[in-house]
Amino acid sequence: MESDSSPSPKPSLLERLSHWLMREPEDREQLIELLHGAYENSLMDADALAMIEGVLQVSEMRVGEIMIPRAQMDVIDINDPPEKFIPFVIETAHSRFPVIDKDRDDVIGILLAKDLLRHYAESDDDIRGMLRPAVFIPESKRLNVLLKEFRSNRNHIAIVVNEYGGVAGLVTIEDVLEQIVGDIEDEYDFDETEDNIIREKDHVFRVKAGTEIEDFNQTLGAQFSDEEFDTLGGLVVSRFGHLPKRGETVKFDGFQFTVLRADSRRLHALRVVRLQPEDADAQLPLM
Repeated sequence: MESDSSPSPKPSLLERLSHWLMREPEDREQLIELLHGAYENSLMDADALAMIEGVLQVSEMRVGEIMIPRAQMDVIDINDPPEKFIPFVIETAHSRFPVIDKDRDDVIGILLAKDLLRHYAESDDDIRGMLRPAVFIPESKRLNVLLKEFRSNRNHIAIVVNEYGGVAGLVTIEDVLEQIVGDIEDEYDFDETEDNIIREKDHVFRVKAGTEIEDFNQTLGAQFSDEEFDTLGGLVVSRFGHLPKRGETVKFDGFQFTVLRADSRRLHALRVVRLQPEDADAQLPLM
């Protein structure tokens, strides 16, 4: 009995060419190249490209990279009477406050500013009874996972803890969304330039790329010229010779700069290490 099976015809040159042109990207780098190609062909604008890159970047970033540091947390001590902390609540204008019991490592809950209305309306002094449960997350949690949890739990704030169980900082849903859509003016943003440079530990700082070189020089004792570039980001990009991606590092003039956040248009945040004399002599290749 003869078999009905017969060798399938070979695809034509046109079919093979179409398959090559329409093949799906096999990894993240190919996907980025495809998106940049669409941008260059005017199929999407720069904002759309930056937003898509932000979505992809969120899956790689961790909470510790974007959290508000412990030292900058505005907290309420449960042991203080309302008459003492309510002026502070009004001044800071946040909608949510971590509540501690004397020690910043002892966060006992979250106080919503709107719940304080009960204090006035009902003369209710039981502040502890107004607290909402605090959500604790590790510094290593990925942002895409956190965003999903924020949405499913309808929670807007989480307390970040380090590997030893101590409070490292806090993160809000706005902080996560900023990685996708860019800066959002929210209640935890600081308008002052003092927030541009945050000391993480000895000789290590997290710096916004938009920080003016003059401010950077004054704070870190550097001597960079601001004649050609106004901001630290512009200076760093010039030393790279290209717009760097997250994780790339360059070293010059006694400092090491590592890109923490960037999109297809500009740098957003840098980790800056003030090098010791023995480290400054060694040249670090661009990554």
